[in-house]
Amino acid sequence: MIQPPIIRLLTTKEERMIKMAAPRMVNKTEKIMFPIVGLILTTFISPTALPLLGMLFFGNIIKESGVVKRLQNTAANPLIDIVTIILGLTVGASTQASVFLTPESIKIFALGAASFCVATAGGLLGAKLMNVFLKEKINPMIGAAGVSAVPDSARVVEVEGQKYDPSNHLLMHAMAPNVSGVIGSAVAAGVMMSFLMM
Repeated sequence: MIQPPIIRLLTTKEERMIKMAAPRMVNKTEKIMFPIVGLILTTFISPTALPLLGMLFFGNIIKESGVVKRLQNTAANPLIDIVTIILGLTVGASTQASVFLTPESIKIFALGAASFCVATAGGLLGAKLMNVFLKEKINPMIGAAGVSAVPDSARVVEVEGQKYDPSNHLLMHAMAPNVSGVIGSAVAAGVMMSFLMM
């Protein structure tokens, strides 16, 4: 609802039809090194974001290690379902209309929607700027996925790309900035928390 009009406003039809080559295969070493390096960098840059990003990196390492299959299957299926139900129940139980629908919360929603619009536009414009310097052009719609709405914004990019060229698959390309947006948001939140806790 928010992203497609911004995508259409800031890109031309020709830009939306730019075909992306298939992404390269990532080898096992890179898959193992990503969570380890990410965890170390997070520890130095933003220790307060470590609980959140630590779980992301822990999930990556148990999946990619290939040695804890039972733990991997439990985390990927029943555990995530249980956590989702508990989280939904606790959040739902604490959001009565008298507490939830206040002028302050409506301002927060509006600020969040505005920041989502700015992030989408910034990603699109950043990708367009990159195309000025790149020999092999990238589809600027991929920049719209650089928000921390995983995997929805990447799916929006895929659907928008399919409208203009059904043979152009952008989902995996869009997932890279999408996951980067999540990591960046968590690090930024951790840095902000560390300043507020001083």
